[in-house]
Amino acid sequence: MKVITLVVSLLVVSMFSLDTQAAEKGYGKEVGTTVMSYNIHHGVGIDGELSLNRIADVIRDSGAEIVGLQEVDRFYGARSDFKDQAKELASLLGYHYAYGANLDLESREGQTNNRQYGTAILSKYPILHSENILLSSFGKEQRGVLHAVVNVRGIHVDVYNTHLGLDVPSRMAQVQEIIDLASASNGPALLTGDFNAEPDSEEIQLLLDNGLFINSFQGIDDAYTFPVFNPSEIIDYILTSPAVQHANQRVIHAEASDHLPIATDVIFKR
Repeated sequence: MKVITLVVSLLVVSMFSLDTQAAEKGYGKEVGTTVMSYNIHHGVGIDGELSLNRIADVIRDSGAEIVGLQEVDRFYGARSDFKDQAKELASLLGYHYAYGANLDLESREGQTNNRQYGTAILSKYPILHSENILLSSFGKEQRGVLHAVVNVRGIHVDVYNTHLGLDVPSRMAQVQEIIDLASASNGPALLTGDFNAEPDSEEIQLLLDNGLFINSFQGIDDAYTFPVFNPSEIIDYILTSPAVQHANQRVIHAEASDHLPIATDVIFKR
């Protein structure tokens, strides 16, 4: 009997140890992280100064671990010192990154790289793969949606990041194309971006009525993000698939861009 008791005790201790190790490594039933959406205005703040360090500080201070960025330059020009901004921000934060060029222009004289402008996804967690899909833009500024699959402690999360057009017909077409793309997602999904549309607009309702996404800021009436001083427009969003839980939604007051970033804590269930 003593031998049996000893074996049972050892099994209980072993199982407890394994459960503890799993919890410490984040392999429990739930995994939490913080998501941000931020139009960075190619790193130029309301004081007219270019500073990616300030943008990185805003992200770092928020605790965001998955970040959708809009208006990101890559070798674009003097306004951003011809820098690869996504790469530089990822380096400052120690994050992985993916970049999507919606504008891909020939290099200027004396430069070797194409001038690019688009969106980026930064992630504390590994990015398994990514692609940028161009959206219908009807002869106006080319828009796109950057799609990355992020491995969040064993959970593969589809992250979509976009910057929609300035007119309703363009946005309606772009939203439908994003819905068609996201419909292929089987697991948890996030959609971040500057949608250039208010929550009661036809475009936003189209995004929300299909059952793929919910607005993490639903019911929060003062989530104004533009302009920085006395903001009066809600045009920046973090949408999630319905099974994703969210809390602590906030607008972050920072002057590093002409938009205010937004962030929310999320929980993914296994």
